[in-house]
Amino acid sequence: MHGSLRVAGGLGLAGEAGGAGCTVRSMTERERLTWQAFGDASRELAQVIADDAFRPDLILAIARGGFFLAAALGYALAVKNLHVVNVEFYNGVGSTLDMPVMLPPVPQAVDFSQKKVLIADDVADSGRTLELVHGFVQDYVESTRTAVIYEKPSSVIKCDYVWRRTGRWINFPWSDQDPVVPGHLADA
Repeated sequence: MHGSLRVAGGLGLAGEAGGAGCTVRSMTERERLTWQAFGDASRELAQVIADDAFRPDLILAIARGGFFLAAALGYALAVKNLHVVNVEFYNGVGSTLDMPVMLPPVPQAVDFSQKKVLIADDVADSGRTLELVHGFVQDYVESTRTAVIYEKPSSVIKCDYVWRRTGRWINFPWSDQDPVVPGHLADA
């Protein structure tokens, strides 16, 4: 990815001091991000991006978890041009497809032509989803950077902007409860 890693105030490996609203326990337990901590994390990431003088022309959200971060960063960085790419990779807790797959509608690469693009996702777990999306736009853009709330040590992509590193499974506030429709479980 781009240059050196830029980190926000809440950064730390799991087990180190954490940000407000984030519960960090033993290695067998999950890390839980609250809505309040998400607000703090997204604002801290936005400040780091602004301090780095990176001014994206557009933010590309990786659905579904990247929606929330992209919207928060869009407001904080005064970027109104938000795009979405739908990628399926996880199909359960720790369970993935063989490879990430872009789902229709796939964005037109020409929409990113000569733009400074910030790719946003909730977590760089394996990093393969971010790698797919970065590879999809890299030949068309002026520059691209990545922002995530969490980055795991196993990620093949080292993101440009990271709020916190952890090796644990993360419960995000938007996916912490089972869906209200029968027959579906959280974390998928």
